[in-house]
Amino acid sequence: MLNPYLLRNELYSTAAKLLKKGYELDVSAISSMEDKRKKLQIHTENLQYKHNSLSNLVRDAKNIKKKTAYLKNQVIQLGKDLQASKLELSSLQEKIYRFSMCIPNIPSDDVPEGNKSSHNKEIKYWGKKRKYDFVIQNHVEIGKKFNELDWKSSVQISGSRFVVMKGNIALLHRALSQFMLDLHTINHGYIESYVPYLVHPQALYGTGQLPKFSDDLFHINIMNKHDYILIPTGEVPLTNLVCNKIIEEKDLPIMLTAHTPCFRSEASSYGRDVKGLIRLHQFDKVELVQIVTPDKSMETLEKLTNHAEKVLQLLELPYRKILLCGGEMGFASVKTYDLEVWFPAQEKYREISSCSNMSDFQARRMKTRYRKKSEQKNYFVHTLNGSGLAIGRTLAAILENYQHSDGRVEIPKILQKKYMRGLEFIN
Repeated sequence: MLNPYLLRNELYSTAAKLLKKGYELDVSAISSMEDKRKKLQIHTENLQYKHNSLSNLVRDAKNIKKKTAYLKNQVIQLGKDLQASKLELSSLQEKIYRFSMCIPNIPSDDVPEGNKSSHNKEIKYWGKKRKYDFVIQNHVEIGKKFNELDWKSSVQISGSRFVVMKGNIALLHRALSQFMLDLHTINHGYIESYVPYLVHPQALYGTGQLPKFSDDLFHINIMNKHDYILIPTGEVPLTNLVCNKIIEEKDLPIMLTAHTPCFRSEASSYGRDVKGLIRLHQFDKVELVQIVTPDKSMETLEKLTNHAEKVLQLLELPYRKILLCGGEMGFASVKTYDLEVWFPAQEKYREISSCSNMSDFQARRMKTRYRKKSEQKNYFVHTLNGSGLAIGRTLAAILENYQHSDGRVEIPKILQKKYMRGLEFIN
């Protein structure tokens, strides 16, 4: 959530900055609530002061054996007024809190203006697109040809937007996750983690998926037990590992990675990418999360994005890096880079990783701070996350980019010996 100072003291400039995300802040509503809160808070503090003062008079009167009935009645009445004022203030503060939880993060100054993909800024292109002298197939057709992407069985078991993988394609899917985890832990210094796939709603409030994106989540309601939600991304449990903690400055940065399934209802993407591995209800991802001091967050975003890029480079998959415009960015992000891999059958780049700096937005929700040793004061940390990478989309990109005229699909060299049992081709 935003720093409350911005809504109390820089309301109009904050509203102007949020327009870059296409969000119109209800200035009159928040201004009215804040004015009422200030008056009610002063009134409550005055009642508290009077109540304390009269209570002290009653105590002193008792000590000198004076009549205290009148004073006691005043104290009782003040106590009732004070309690009523506290309840009203608490109710109003909760209302302001709920309002604030729906306000997105403010974009960085260098984020481009705009609200659609054509307004994104292209940062760089990497890799050489392969040339084919035959009619190429998309990954759905390739998977069916090998009988190793089984859509019919998945429909019978679970419905649409699920897949059953078999044989060497299933092996390649597993190999990709192992390769990514090894790269990020051994080469990049992340700590591998195994995390729950079911979380309490509060964890999703902490990272910003709730309350706004409730319809995109799978909710598990168990009678007479806690409600759970299936994680939409490994970002949720990984980032919440520091929830409600005060971290020593010397222990930062914290760098975490995990391979998890992800579950999304895709309610907001109805009708898009209904075939293939691009948009499933259940998919796997290797997630990268970093917890850093504020002065390091923008530098860390560049490093984290480079870590995700390295996967694509080692797999020799052509991609481009783009800086998202304000209207295309996520709810909690101040700045986001998307990595888009080349899909030759579609002749277009498709997102395979999104790397974002959340500044202190998530930290304020989770109450996560660090202790600055030089000042002996606590400050909110900055959190960052990114896909390193989405495994199903990486698999689809390999199937399309590495296909041969004889129908075989070549395995990227980095995977062949160590991760694919020496296999060079899927036949």
